[in-house]
Amino acid sequence: MRATMRVTKALSDPQRVRILMMLRPGELCVCQIVEVLALAPSTVSKHLSILSGAGLVDSRKDGRWAYYRLSEGADGAFARPVLKWVADALREEAAIAQDSKKLGRAVACDPETLTRRQRERE
Repeated sequence: MRATMRVTKALSDPQRVRILMMLRPGELCVCQIVEVLALAPSTVSKHLSILSGAGLVDSRKDGRWAYYRLSEGADGAFARPVLKWVADALREEAAIAQDSKKLGRAVACDPETLTRRQRERE
């Protein structure tokens, strides 16, 4: 029951659901997620921590960059049906479509450029 409660808690926030939808095509750098959501890096990190604790995402470090992807293995097997349901339910959601467009632009930039741009906006 605990795993189910962690997943439902993770899905209870629109920003976390948006992050999950962004990760469906593949791995993203935290700075790319920050760019799309236009939230503080600390806020995005907190959301990613909750998603990770629920077993919905996995992470890896590469130098100073942190990358996240949807969970694989046992956690992924548990999460896949839930994520499919969420994706199907949000298929026509305008915010998800807008995020996808923004994400295309964010992915086209290297992490260093994105981070520099984000610092300048602060």
